[in-house]
Amino acid sequence: MKVENDLEKDSIKMLVLRIAFPSMIAQFVNVLYSIVDRMYIGNMKDVGEVALAGAGICGPIVTLLSSFATWIGIGGAPLLSIRLGEKNTKSARQVVSNCFVMLIAMSIILTICFLLGKNKLLLFFGASQTTFTYANEYLTIYLFGTIFAMLSLGLNQFIIAQGFAKKGMISVIIGAITNIVLDPIFIFVFGMGVKGAAIATVLSQFASCVYVLSVLFSKQVPIPITFGGYDRNIMKKVLLLGFSPFMIIASDSLLIIGMNALLQTYGGVEQGDMLITCATIVQSFMLLITMPMAGITGGTQSIIGYNYGAKRPDRIKLAQKWILGLCICFTIIMYLIARLGAYWFVTIFTKNPQYIQLSIWAIQVSTLGIIPLAFQYTFVDGFTAMSLPQLAMPLSLFRKAFYFVLMIILPIIFSAQHIFYAEAIADIICGGITTIIYIIFINKVLAKLNCH
Repeated sequence: MKVENDLEKDSIKMLVLRIAFPSMIAQFVNVLYSIVDRMYIGNMKDVGEVALAGAGICGPIVTLLSSFATWIGIGGAPLLSIRLGEKNTKSARQVVSNCFVMLIAMSIILTICFLLGKNKLLLFFGASQTTFTYANEYLTIYLFGTIFAMLSLGLNQFIIAQGFAKKGMISVIIGAITNIVLDPIFIFVFGMGVKGAAIATVLSQFASCVYVLSVLFSKQVPIPITFGGYDRNIMKKVLLLGFSPFMIIASDSLLIIGMNALLQTYGGVEQGDMLITCATIVQSFMLLITMPMAGITGGTQSIIGYNYGAKRPDRIKLAQKWILGLCICFTIIMYLIARLGAYWFVTIFTKNPQYIQLSIWAIQVSTLGIIPLAFQYTFVDGFTAMSLPQLAMPLSLFRKAFYFVLMIILPIIFSAQHIFYAEAIADIICGGITTIIYIIFINKVLAKLNCH
């Protein structure tokens, strides 16, 4: 079996670059799922802006569903990497088999629960009488494909964790290309509108799922999916370790849901739907920042986790430096794009001058703190990779709680539009706090490796 990346012996610099870039590209392509859907929906004749607002209501709910896949995937993948570093193949196989069963069970439960409660959820999360129809059409169809999304996203982490970042990238690209091809066919050629966008998304996730399963049920990876060896203790460890990244994504979704509800409340009948449409465009741009950066920090967890298991603090520190450097460079580039290219991005969703002007302003405000966000992502995911949820989780939860408080306070003091400042303020302050905590604890954590 050809090993794509030797996590034990290869140069740390080259490992980070070889794993980070495919993982970053995979997540960037993954963002195209939502952006392509929203682009086509926003350009639907006569109803584009309203339909886009409806899709915007569904967006965070869809992301919330995917966060459960992340819970299992990123909860189990670092454990797998650590076991591989310890040369414990039997335990590594147990991790994969337990996570596979957990993903299937969780997807079934979520599908049933969300189908039963979707109408109330959509209205509670900001859907108006005008946008409810579009939101309901999209979400109902999407929910029937939950199992494909869960398995493709969650199991892909176990491909990357074994050093096969390119295979992980291919799985995402397959789905994205399928979605890009099918979207215009179902939306415009078949005249299915929002329903067509949802069907295209489900079929593309099915394609990704088939590829991921074909890899993990074969001899292409050292640790394939096997059956048996189910253990409650392993499941508990996975849930505990994955809770921090789960909370990052899930709370992001809840924050967006809360933002939509607040924009509808404070924007009123005149501005509510327009503000949600603009927020949907802003969220699409922010995904171009947060998802690829999560690809860098999440994909390279395999390096940190493996060397943590192998008790190599020198390689862990070096990896963290390279990961942070990549994230800083990436956020600087995206900061400049937000200032120089926001107009071109916004106009792929809408041609309405009022919507364009507001969306450009909101993108530039929301991205003011993305460079400090690089520190937040790098250090929190680093702690997670070393199986230290007691450090990662509080840092994640504090940022989300602080962000939520700002969203509530700012529109009360100023206006509904000032909600967009909450992201930047939270990123700057919490990025600084996370960096201080990392500096205080990292040497203590790594020193323990030399004591065992």
